[in-house]
Amino acid sequence: ANAGLDIAMAHLDPLREKHNNLSYGDLYTYAGVVAVEYAGGPKIPYRFGRVDDEDGSNSPPDGRLPDADKGSVKKTSAHMRDVFYRMGFDDREMVALIGAHTLGRCHIDRSGYWGPWNKAENKFNNALYKFLLDKEWTVKKKHEGKKWKGPLQYENETGELMMLPSCMAMIQDEKMKEYVEMYAADQELFYRDFSAAFGKLLDLGMP
Repeated sequence: ANAGLDIAMAHLDPLREKHNNLSYGDLYTYAGVVAVEYAGGPKIPYRFGRVDDEDGSNSPPDGRLPDADKGSVKKTSAHMRDVFYRMGFDDREMVALIGAHTLGRCHIDRSGYWGPWNKAENKFNNALYKFLLDKEWTVKKKHEGKKWKGPLQYENETGELMMLPSCMAMIQDEKMKEYVEMYAADQELFYRDFSAAFGKLLDLGMP
């Protein structure tokens, strides 16, 4: 999960050198807030004050973020809930947070997956939910004319967009699908819910 995050972190290093009064915790989380707002998303409630651990010995272990696939819809859905429920989120907040996949794309050399979720990769909107419902998704079998050798993922009719198994789980699980349909129909509702959930996520562990 979050493969390639070190690349984004490296881009922020010059800012940390210039503003060394900021903790890394504040720098990385605030960068996420700015990115969402700059891409046209909602304003996120935010407060500074995160304290970096000196050597990382008190940090939680890696591997506690949601994986894209656990082998079946039932196992993937259960895994998603295990991760988000542990952090105090319900299904509605979980589906709202996953809507951030509308930004960016997957890279083969990082996660093994390929492609964007949204035609406008740098635009924050509710397209993920609309595309999940409106497009026909099939298992990806080819890439650039050759057999696809990467992990299980889905593509639309033209092959230009992708969905992870965890994304598809949101329309295969009836409870999650309710919220996908809500956010597809109402972008402002999605923005309000995402802002609240993302702000809550960023506040976890704050002193």
